[in-house]
Amino acid sequence: MLQQIGKVMASARHWAHVIKRDVVALWLAAGDSRVPLIAKLVAGTVAAYALSPVDLIPDFIPVLGAVDDLVIVPLGILLAIRLIPAGLMTELRDLALERERPQSPAGLLFVLTLWTMIAGGFGWLAWNHFAAAP
Repeated sequence: MLQQIGKVMASARHWAHVIKRDVVALWLAAGDSRVPLIAKLVAGTVAAYALSPVDLIPDFIPVLGAVDDLVIVPLGILLAIRLIPAGLMTELRDLALERERPQSPAGLLFVLTLWTMIAGGFGWLAWNHFAAAP
């Protein structure tokens, strides 16, 4: 039983390392002139969100908080990788291993803007609901 747990933990650590490397590789892809435009857009968006210190769905929300980390980000990474030519992606992965993990102010700005729009929408709905009350 302990061996199986050890294997699962080793597999999870490897998966986390691969995800981190691929996020940095996608960050590099977003600025590489050899990457097709649509791939740049997808790679840049995924990398900016993954590198953002703020999540779209906060982690403290049960179940939903883990959805972006366990589903949305990996699916975005897979999509972006499929849009980048394989040989180029291999080169970018090699470069990513030599780089430190960048920060993403753009991802932070995107998430905060989205949260502000959502809060504003709820505020507007509440204002209209209570202002229309007799």
